[in-house]
Amino acid sequence: MKFINAGYSNLIAAERIVLIAAPDSAPVKRLMQDAKDAGRAIDLTCGKRTRSVILTDTEHVILSALPPERLETRADEGEGSHDAGNESSHDGSHDGSHDGANDNE
Repeated sequence: MKFINAGYSNLIAAERIVLIAAPDSAPVKRLMQDAKDAGRAIDLTCGKRTRSVILTDTEHVILSALPPERLETRADEGEGSHDAGNESSHDGSHDGSHDGANDNE
């Protein structure tokens, strides 16, 4: 499952996103207000100005402080995205083949 960083270390499941829009138009403002009234709004702005509105397939409306163009880039290129299915199983140990102790010799 791919996740997109929506700002301030908040992650959104990429496959759940239906729409990313700027909050300027009247229909998007209405969508935000309706979601707030219905308890379906999720504010990820951390007190900053809302620069994008994300609609999910569950009809939740997510408010982000990142502009739509930046979220689009992260969704398309994978920048700022995290793959929960392919996490490294590295536990911090190493096999001892190179420990760096004698690098200067």
